[in-house]
Amino acid sequence: MATDEAAVEQLQSQLAPILDVYEARLAQSKYLGGDSFTLADLHHVPIIHYSMKTRARTLFDRRRHVSTWCADILARPVSLKVLQGAKIIDGKLIAQMIQSEISEEVRRLSQEYGKVPGLAVVVVGQQKNAQSYVEMKRRACDEVGIRSVVLNLPEEVPEAELISKVHELNANPDIHGVMLQLPLPKHISEGKILSEISLEKDVDGFHPSHIGKLAMKGIDPLFVPCTPKVCLELLSRSGISVRGKKAVVVGRSNIVGLPVSLLLLKEDATVTVVHSRTKDPESIIREADIIIAAAGQATMIKGSWIKPGAAVIDVGRNAVYDPSKKSGYRLVGDVDFHEACKVAGCITPVPGGVGPVTFALLLKNTLDGAKRLLKSHPSSP
Repeated sequence: MATDEAAVEQLQSQLAPILDVYEARLAQSKYLGGDSFTLADLHHVPIIHYSMKTRARTLFDRRRHVSTWCADILARPVSLKVLQGAKIIDGKLIAQMIQSEISEEVRRLSQEYGKVPGLAVVVVGQQKNAQSYVEMKRRACDEVGIRSVVLNLPEEVPEAELISKVHELNANPDIHGVMLQLPLPKHISEGKILSEISLEKDVDGFHPSHIGKLAMKGIDPLFVPCTPKVCLELLSRSGISVRGKKAVVVGRSNIVGLPVSLLLLKEDATVTVVHSRTKDPESIIREADIIIAAAGQATMIKGSWIKPGAAVIDVGRNAVYDPSKKSGYRLVGDVDFHEACKVAGCITPVPGGVGPVTFALLLKNTLDGAKRLLKSHPSSP
């Protein structure tokens, strides 16, 4: 009897996390994506879970076929993924790797051309958190050997004057990347200013021409927007191929949602975009092999929405009230991280996931811009 009880205890510990996921699906009248329920499953999940919660061990003796079913459940690939838990994608580590690669390329570029890449950041007015972001960019540039210039302009700067400053940076041979710290004051047209940045120096990739080329088959833009590019980079460096996979992008902003959906299409994923007008978003997200969360809503995507083993890239960055923090708040993503970790195959944390790599790829875009410009104009003063 003691041996039987030990076997049951072991079975309980193995099945508990899996049955939590299965039972949640049943409660929502949904099947577990990739492992459709059989009639036997539908009959036994409530029975076996009830027996585990009430510790009714004799049930296993009276229903021997239940043990066979349990063994089958444990053998399913999706069950193994649930047991293993999600792999946490370390954005900080990946950013360090990318910056190390950039640093080496900057050194070689300097030896060949006698120049280093230059990045100009244009800041208009006293934007909230802008100075801290700019300082992080400046430090990141210093770490890899890229020259950085910050142009601070007053809040009331006329649009025409801002355009003139952008043109000066376009013409400066020592500047290979120009970026605007967004948002801009209301009296300035964001789209108009972005379109004035030289295509060869638009390292943010926000120029309408760059976004347009993302939508064209067989044509690539000079620059891809950094955050969307990060999503693909994180998947690639985590050994995840997107080709043929079902990818769901949550959010349709011009900065992340739209361009990342176009990037995924270019990589042969089957892409669905979920937005504020989408009906029954849970059922759509639940079918995804890859989830890109970029809705700007704190923890909106629950663990029960996620297909076991799915890859989750959380672009969200939301401040929620937390009196235990000195700042009074903490940062969370668009995905409920603690719930998702029990189901997903891999997931990015917030903070420490997408953010650090975004800075690194901004530097990479600047380096790529410098290489193109220096190769086409090697004798520039």
